[in-house]
Amino acid sequence: MFKFKINPWMYLFITFALFIIAGTFLLKMPFVKHTEGLSYIDALFTATSAVCVTGLIVVDTSGFNFWGQFFIMLMMQVGAIGIMTLTSSLLLFLRGELDFSRKFMVAKISDSLNIQEAEKVLVIVVIYTFVMEFVGFLALSYGFFLDGFALKDAAYYGLFHAVSAFCNAGFSTFDSSLIGSNSIVKVTTMFLIVFGGLGFYVIYNIFMTFVSNERIKVHTKIVVYTTFALIIAGTLLIFMLEKGTMSILDSFFQSITTRTAGFNTVEIGGLHIVTKFLMIVLMIIGASPGSTGGGIKTTAFYIAVVSMYSILRGNKRIVIFNRNIALINILKAYALISMYIFFLVIATLLLLYFGDFTFMDTLFEVTSALGTVGLSLGITAKLGIFGKLIITACMFLGRIGPATLITMLLLKEKTSKLSYPEEKIILG
Repeated sequence: MFKFKINPWMYLFITFALFIIAGTFLLKMPFVKHTEGLSYIDALFTATSAVCVTGLIVVDTSGFNFWGQFFIMLMMQVGAIGIMTLTSSLLLFLRGELDFSRKFMVAKISDSLNIQEAEKVLVIVVIYTFVMEFVGFLALSYGFFLDGFALKDAAYYGLFHAVSAFCNAGFSTFDSSLIGSNSIVKVTTMFLIVFGGLGFYVIYNIFMTFVSNERIKVHTKIVVYTTFALIIAGTLLIFMLEKGTMSILDSFFQSITTRTAGFNTVEIGGLHIVTKFLMIVLMIIGASPGSTGGGIKTTAFYIAVVSMYSILRGNKRIVIFNRNIALINILKAYALISMYIFFLVIATLLLLYFGDFTFMDTLFEVTSALGTVGLSLGITAKLGIFGKLIITACMFLGRIGPATLITMLLLKEKTSKLSYPEEKIILG
């Protein structure tokens, strides 16, 4: 029997692609119905959006029958947790132990950073996910019940939106997303989005501090501080930019959902152009490593800002929370940001060429797709075939991450035996 050695990131790439293809055919099954019909290109777009937990749509999710919405919910769940995590968890529960190669893959793909911790991370990820979604399901069901839905419908909507919110997907069974929902629905959704976007390793680290007095790691501190700083800053800026036309709760909601989830409680198209640009910036930053969200990630953003500040102060070393940050981490952060901006520019130019929309609308839509956010100014549903394929590619790339592409291209670290003299280059 032949054994193939596969890069864990290539494994991630292939499995996500296969699941999208499978999801496309599931949505084209005879028993899956949509009120407007569903072409193969629209099925591919919807499957990609669900698996990549984006939430951009070309046909209303409310138009699907039960099976269509069920498959979308299933794809969101698998896409968020990760196929590797789900299959490994199943093997772990059946066999009791993972072999080294699978532990290695789980550690790499789950951002657990430690191969020995892979099994523990898996267990906590799965338990944490379903506990959070169950709590969200109960709260959202109650909220929808208060909005006047029958108990059965409220429970169904509660389940769908709990999965969608925690997975940072942004799919909704309502045409107008969560516009007009009560405060219980809004607050619960925000709660799920934030705790789904922190990253599973952060949750694991916090959990271990309570059960075994493990120290809070620098990675966790960066993620938590950056996340809440962005939420507060985003809330205040959106509230001020909209000049009081948006409530503080809705400003809070949009600040949270903009970074990765895609739900909305206000009409995005009616916002001030500066607010839209601010949302583009927040979408680019995104969520945190190992989470259900996209973007360049909070850690890369934090390292870029701190390193810039240190350089301006003339410091040669980057120190964060009394720890020296390795040069390779700084280089990777800038490489990730550069690659992300590169793909953003290319995709925007392509969509401008094939579409007939304004620059701001096009940039917003591409950023939303690449950041796996799902917010839209209304142009996605109007796209032609090439436009849909461009956005589909952006969603896929945004989910696996530019870092994955970097790792796939750099299959092996190469260390040169030669040492060359340094040369200073004039910059600026």
